Amino acid sequence: MHKKNKHKNGYNFDNLRATNKDLEPFVFTNTHGTQTIDFAKPDAVRALNTTLLKAHYTISHWDFPKVNLCPPIPGRVEYIHYMADLLKMPKPNANIKVLDIGTGASCIYPLLGNAEYDWQFVATDISEGSLASAQKIVEKNKLNDAISFRLQRNSANIFKGILRENDAFSLSICNPPFYKNEAEAFEATTRKLKGLGKLTDTVVRNFAGTAQELWFEGGEKAFLHTYLYESSLYKKQCVWYSSLVSNKAHVKSMQASLKKLNAETVKVITMPMGNKVSRVVAWTFFTDEELKAAIKNNYK
Repeated sequence: MHKKNKHKNGYNFDNLRATNKDLEPFVFTNTHGTQTIDFAKPDAVRALNTTLLKAHYTISHWDFPKVNLCPPIPGRVEYIHYMADLLKMPKPNANIKVLDIGTGASCIYPLLGNAEYDWQFVATDISEGSLASAQKIVEKNKLNDAISFRLQRNSANIFKGILRENDAFSLSICNPPFYKNEAEAFEATTRKLKGLGKLTDTVVRNFAGTAQELWFEGGEKAFLHTYLYESSLYKKQCVWYSSLVSNKAHVKSMQASLKKLNAETVKVITMPMGNKVSRVVAWTFFTDEELKAAIKNNYK
């Protein structure tokens, strides 16, 4: 994990249970003598991540519908730390304003980005329900001055209808939908649970994630290429565009498309986490001189 990731050495369950008594029922000692939880149980995962936010990021309230995705904190904050490296912030209180595409009901990236780096966020989603949930979380944690929201009314668009003429962002981030449809998402979850030895009809039926969160017509590749194309329509309104990319095979096609769209710089950032490797593709339409000026001027 990233050197700044607070979870790189695992979890101290004694401290976490002291922080949140609701975690207590889910913690057990496995056959290796290690304290852990059952990661196939949604309630256990939710309790753990809620506790991590409270213990490490001063987020006292984090409640959203159980049908929505419950994001794992260590992996989400990893993305934030690598993007901080990308920005080469001149000082901790740099004027960083971030656009979060598809924030979801949990509002996780704005919460973490603000907690770790004091970034300001505009968070978008196509679901009014998700934005209402995210807004409640922000209000309960008194973060209204740092995080605001915009509804994307056309699910086929990414930046159209969101970016305004005078907007200027340092960075856009995105965790795109992985699947083409519900059947593909269900099949992937079934494979995962089978690998964990936790496959039951009840567990599969109750896996978290709404349609808007899990799938997009054409799948991840279609979403990403829409993202790339629309970013080229707003070349100077965001210094760096970025997205997580689940399928490694999509990276080459993204690089080819960005070349055609005249991106100045494209970076592929790998993020190893245990046996899993995640990746982020980041690109900019700013020249090297423009990038240097943005950094020197504190992204103002």
